[in-house]
Amino acid sequence: MVVSLLQDSLGNRLMIELVDVKKIYKMGTVNVTALDGVSLRIDQGEFIAIIGASGSGKSTLMNILGCLDVPSRGKTVIDNQNIEEMSGDELAEVRNSKIGFVFQTFNLLSRQTALSNVLLPLMYSKGKDRKPRSEAALQRVGLGDRINHKPTQLSGGQQQRVAIARALVNNPNILLADEPTGNLDSTATNEIMSIFRDLNENEGITVIMVTHEEEIAAQAKRIISMKDGLITSDIKTSVN
Repeated sequence: MVVSLLQDSLGNRLMIELVDVKKIYKMGTVNVTALDGVSLRIDQGEFIAIIGASGSGKSTLMNILGCLDVPSRGKTVIDNQNIEEMSGDELAEVRNSKIGFVFQTFNLLSRQTALSNVLLPLMYSKGKDRKPRSEAALQRVGLGDRINHKPTQLSGGQQQRVAIARALVNNPNILLADEPTGNLDSTATNEIMSIFRDLNENEGITVIMVTHEEEIAAQAKRIISMKDGLITSDIKTSVN
């Protein structure tokens, strides 16, 4: 599949566009609307926080942005490809090559080293550069001296950095982070947010982060607030 970046009339490189997206889940005999007509555009190189209470629709929106789910109605375009028209294999290709995922619970294999955890997305790659790429990803997050440590030998902040390295190993241009600081203390939180800022500002990676913490959201360049499946505000911050 050949993917190309959209470019609008102002020259901005458009990565993602949602048009009147609805997501409805059937719960027995009841239809539950998780997204109720969301329209949104995200340009390359943005740093966005999506904020809202539980049940606001932010996690469903994140799943659609990450090609983990498709809308019930509406249109979602990622790099000039309509995801509703993609096969399962094509969606997997987009996820593997263009999107990195970071989760609140780290999702590391406890019996494997940091290096082995970062290697996981490259398991089916035939290239001989898998180990150097994984080592380089750990270097990018400041863990070059911890490659042989297992998660139980690492702090929570270090475990999250391993998870970020794993998300970066395929060199994605979009990084999706779901409550990435939810299990961390304030020191580790600051370290993780510093990594996100560096990836965004110095490497041009688009960072889209779900959080319920307003002080974390305030460190992004754009804050999207959600309630009842709708975007209630979309503002640029003074971080810009």
